[in-house]
Amino acid sequence: MFYYSTKNKDLRIGLKEALLKGLAPDGGLFMPVSLPVLRRSTLEELHGTDLSNIAAILSRELFGEDIPHKELEVLTREAISFDTPLVKVEDGVFALELFHGPTLAFKDVGARFLARLLGYFTKELDQEIHVLVATSGDTGSAVANGFLGVEGIKVHVLYPSGLVTPLQEKQFSTLGENISALEVAGSFDDCQHLVKQAFMDKELNGKMTLTSANSINLARFLPQAFYYFRAWAQLEEGSDFFFSVPSGNYGNMTAGFIAREMGLPVHTFLSANNINDVVPSYLLTGSYKPRPSSPTIANAMDVGDPSNFVRILDLFDNKHDRLSRHMEGYSYSDTEIREILGRVYKQSGYLCDPHGATGYEAARAYREKNPALQGIFLETAHPAKFRESVEEVLGKKLDLPDRLAVFAGREKQSIPMGSAYEEFREYLSRV
Repeated sequence: MFYYSTKNKDLRIGLKEALLKGLAPDGGLFMPVSLPVLRRSTLEELHGTDLSNIAAILSRELFGEDIPHKELEVLTREAISFDTPLVKVEDGVFALELFHGPTLAFKDVGARFLARLLGYFTKELDQEIHVLVATSGDTGSAVANGFLGVEGIKVHVLYPSGLVTPLQEKQFSTLGENISALEVAGSFDDCQHLVKQAFMDKELNGKMTLTSANSINLARFLPQAFYYFRAWAQLEEGSDFFFSVPSGNYGNMTAGFIAREMGLPVHTFLSANNINDVVPSYLLTGSYKPRPSSPTIANAMDVGDPSNFVRILDLFDNKHDRLSRHMEGYSYSDTEIREILGRVYKQSGYLCDPHGATGYEAARAYREKNPALQGIFLETAHPAKFRESVEEVLGKKLDLPDRLAVFAGREKQSIPMGSAYEEFREYLSRV
């Protein structure tokens, strides 16, 4: 399969080169020139099967032209070794639980797949690969744990100081080995900007091999389409349904639209946001105005200039009227998120994390207007990863899962850094 740039549709680059570059030479994001549309027989094969099997089938459709099928299936099943169950919260509203992977967040799917795909393509290289990743929380832990101990690869996690939860921070800042944590004095947008500047630095790229593990890398976001099919596969056959997606950098939403392009019969998508509502505002007005992000308790959505939204616009030929027929936006303040989280727990016994709470509320509101549809909201991380906020709402302590508790007593090992590119460039030149 070949890939073009969102800034140049005439560009043609193969999977390996697109994977290693991360960002297109012109600063655009890579997109598939064409997407496979699943046959009816393939769709029927997916219904009722688990995530690992769905991933094996779909990875062959997406990447089977570039990797031998047997090797592709092995790396896919190694990466996707857990499931994403659909849990009924109330009549017509379901949570797709994406936190059953090693780091208890949805990004385990894309990060683990990317790590293994990158390992496949670089196993014969005699040069070190440097993976750059900006994170507002869960991306850092998923990528760091996915690449931990992989020979020939060093990971550099950039995160905004004081703007990720303590447990999220410890999941990537206490690992050591080939993982470095850079604590940036700024926002997630600043971290993301540093990464993009590094990719556009021709002199730096001439001296070292850089790639990205953010969802700007096509091999990070494309595998996330797997769990959208898994959600549908757990519904009663013939159900009409929609997805409500807690949204920050929009890689997750883009993967949902990719699944739709491949034949997933989804009715619509809801963009559930905190007060960083650049995209919901665009859907209402047709005017796209990125702005500095504001910190909230749903910190993974604290993004004011979401990279992947250009991919969604690209899928709809940059036509507002076309996109707005398939996507609606909702946004909630911290006060509202706390109220939603407490209300859902009190009424149903289901405990959301702050991001999932926005997804639930958007799904509930949309279903009031469309009661014949089944609503699926994405529960993107285990609530215990945000225990300070969740415990404040519930008024009681949360038990930490073992996979989180192991990090609680560790000391972080981070490198403080400003938001100026020159400082980041100097750091990279020394590693």
